[in-house]
Amino acid sequence: MQKANVNVKIDADVKELATLFLERMGLDQTSAIDMFFRQIITERRLPFQPVVNLSIEEQITAAVLKRNLRRVQLQADKAGNVLIDKDLHPDIYDWAENG
Repeated sequence: MQKANVNVKIDADVKELATLFLERMGLDQTSAIDMFFRQIITERRLPFQPVVNLSIEEQITAAVLKRNLRRVQLQADKAGNVLIDKDLHPDIYDWAENG
């Protein structure tokens, strides 16, 4: 079977950390990439499900909905930072400070 090269550019930190984990699994980069490509062929899709990262607004909305907090109109400064009045909305302020 004829071999082909794959050249990719990734962050050096990502490569270094992945290489460490691969070595602990007894694999080298070439074998891991070959396995990844073969799995794509077998499944006819990526072998994992990519997800879209939520924006900060979506994260806040999701967190508020999970906590069943009442909806309030919050203000933001010019930099986009949310301003929360500690006295007016103590539960939201506490969540913002402590998670």
